[in-house]
Amino acid sequence: MNKKKTWSLAILIVIILAIIAVVVWPKGQKNNTVQSKSPITIGSKNFTESKIVMQIYTDALKKAGYNVKTKPNISSSVVYQAIKSGQVDLYPEYTGTIAMTYLKKHIVGKTPAQIAAIAKEGVAKENLTTLNYAPGSDAQGIAIKTSVAKKYGIKTISDLQKKANKIRFASQGEFDKREDGIPGLEKAYGKFNFKSEKIYDPSLKYKVLARGDGDITPASTTEGQLATKDFFALKDDKNFWPAYNLVPLVREKTLKDNPGIKKILNKIDAKLTTKELTLLNKKVDVDGESYQAVAKEWLKNNY
Repeated sequence: MNKKKTWSLAILIVIILAIIAVVVWPKGQKNNTVQSKSPITIGSKNFTESKIVMQIYTDALKKAGYNVKTKPNISSSVVYQAIKSGQVDLYPEYTGTIAMTYLKKHIVGKTPAQIAAIAKEGVAKENLTTLNYAPGSDAQGIAIKTSVAKKYGIKTISDLQKKANKIRFASQGEFDKREDGIPGLEKAYGKFNFKSEKIYDPSLKYKVLARGDGDITPASTTEGQLATKDFFALKDDKNFWPAYNLVPLVREKTLKDNPGIKKILNKIDAKLTTKELTLLNKKVDVDGESYQAVAKEWLKNNY
């Protein structure tokens, strides 16, 4: 074969390979992306923070080329069963919830790392695993109206206990009886002799405080209202409440089939601090944005 024919054959082979690459490689997909073997279903619980984080996970994995579906708004009472049965492959959970609620472990007084270890070891029996937990903790807390805090000089729960006789407690009923509610707080801090105590629907708690019918209320430490100037969470200065760090809960089979998702989700969670989660919740619950838009914006700015 002469040189001219050799070069013509080589050029033809290159053209054929280029055509094959265009046809086979997914449109718009970059060489550093991957495709999941089957769709990954990401779930969320039925509250704002869980839906935002679900969407952040989803958008990041899609960006990397994974085939992802979402299943939002699963009731907190059935979401653990949903992942065990395979209805969802992963969802944002909390170390404290896994350890205390699902595994029935005593975690008061334990460090975030210890709680995370208890959670990881416990779910392994269900063929599940947890990835790195985020620095952000959506723990139990007490919200106070900023103007009231300034008036009485209350910044911590110890301050609250000392000045409880000046404070109207907007309760939610069950908090008064739970071991991680008033009974447990009183063991750690002493008796709370509130000026008054009245039970309200939890969904109305910030409206109750805003209109002046109460001064404090039970809250989660990443609620969006706590990022406004009107309210803040009192410091648990005796560390009574355990950490509830955000953590991806994943089916082991899903992780085995898609090992690359571990690095992606860990990178995201490393940036989700308590402050960051609170600000994200504020954008939805206070500012009125959609959780999808908030997740998209966060990912654009942080990943």
